[in-house]
Amino acid sequence: IFIVIVAAFAALGFVALESPVRNSGLGDPYTRKIVGFTLWQAALSTLLSLGLALPGARALARQERFFGRIFLLRLFALPLALPALVVVLGVIGVWGRQGWVMGITREFGIEFSVFGLAGILLAHVFFNMPLALRLLLARLESVPVESWRLAAQLDLTPFAVFMLVEWPVLKSALAGVAGLVFMLCLASFAVVLTLGGGPGSTTIEVAIYQALRFDFDPARAVFLALLQLALTLVLLVVLKRFMTPTPLTPPLRLISVRLDGRGLCRRLADGAVIVLTAAFLLLPLAALVRDGLSADLIRLLSEKSVLRAGATSLAIACGAALLCHLVAWPLVKLASGRKTRLAGLSELSASAILVMPPVVLGAGWFVLLHKWGSVFSFSAIVVVVINALMALPFVYRILAPALTRAASASDRLCASLDITGFARFRLIDWPMLRRVFALSMGFAMALSLGDLGVIALFGSQDLVTLPLLLLQRMGSYRTMDAAGLALLLGALCFALLYGSEKLFRSAQNA
Repeated sequence: IFIVIVAAFAALGFVALESPVRNSGLGDPYTRKIVGFTLWQAALSTLLSLGLALPGARALARQERFFGRIFLLRLFALPLALPALVVVLGVIGVWGRQGWVMGITREFGIEFSVFGLAGILLAHVFFNMPLALRLLLARLESVPVESWRLAAQLDLTPFAVFMLVEWPVLKSALAGVAGLVFMLCLASFAVVLTLGGGPGSTTIEVAIYQALRFDFDPARAVFLALLQLALTLVLLVVLKRFMTPTPLTPPLRLISVRLDGRGLCRRLADGAVIVLTAAFLLLPLAALVRDGLSADLIRLLSEKSVLRAGATSLAIACGAALLCHLVAWPLVKLASGRKTRLAGLSELSASAILVMPPVVLGAGWFVLLHKWGSVFSFSAIVVVVINALMALPFVYRILAPALTRAASASDRLCASLDITGFARFRLIDWPMLRRVFALSMGFAMALSLGDLGVIALFGSQDLVTLPLLLLQRMGSYRTMDAAGLALLLGALCFALLYGSEKLFRSAQNA
């Protein structure tokens, strides 16, 4: 981890020292415009995501029991599994010139372009609103049942319930959720690349990609990468400040019953909010399935370019997932030990990759390999390594709690029987954790399958993945082929995640 990050950072730094950037600093109007748009779109996306997530979370918290609630909560987890390009095509299918919404608004003389800031905001809200809603809903569901009973006994108005019961819990989480969403929008690449609509809607990461692949201006790319890195570091420091968990009084019962959600008017109002929130997610997915099924899927599956791209994507995903677990396992073992310093070091190492966005990390290695004169000779290895490290924080957080529980149950027995090393992994750890490994492997492979940031830099005629092929078909205006590829890619990612989660839940029930 140290070598990969520091080598990329050093390459960027050396190029910045050797080739001073002229007319590209913060004094350059175009650079200021890029930075301003990056921060502006991230701020707007955050406000819209939280503005839709907050009433949706409150409505779901009040209506604890209705048909389809579990399915709806699982639906809110689906955007995390979908590649950005797949979502982009779904957004175009709903909000584009030939989309469903435009067909209705055109009757009233209202037209707008989905390419530009509007499309970027729609795609970002699709990704981040469900994440914010689930985080805020978890906070609301942690309110002790005694608070709801007291509110019902005092006959508090809905506004009083919000100010006295819900807001004290939500405000402790709202800043952290907003910072997380802002950071995700700040590092967005594929959405802005496809929906940006020109120089007026370009973020720092897209400008880095353009400087390397089209203009081949390493000095400018290095300056923008260092600027993106500085913004990310500042945001992580601020986010760490607000992510401190607030202690809550433990409830006497695990199941809370809210009486303020009863009544016909309240149920209708909450139902309307829930339906609108679900429709915002379901409509792009439905448009994606409709357009994908309209494509000639049999022809696509028989094309050599598609088969080769699919095989390349699966090979990179498998390699990245395996490498990610090989790196994660020693860190997880350290975290499960009794030495708190090593445990803290392992968690810091697993999360260190969050400091450098994929495009920035890829830009550093692109510059480094260019100095050696072999950018595309090692491109496949670089893509696998960076994808593996990008999945590392998520895999670590899946494996670490499971191994900690397993270690507490078997450490003394293994010590008494002198079972250590590979023998312990084969006889003790693997039987207990293989279902968890399946879940983390599926998640790591899905993340790698949908990646576009790194492969966009290192892709070539000999290295084409499904997301890169999808981008190429979109760029050549082969929209039906792009829709079919998006459906295949989305279905593949969903199958990986759903299959691994199903395997994991069956093990838990057993």
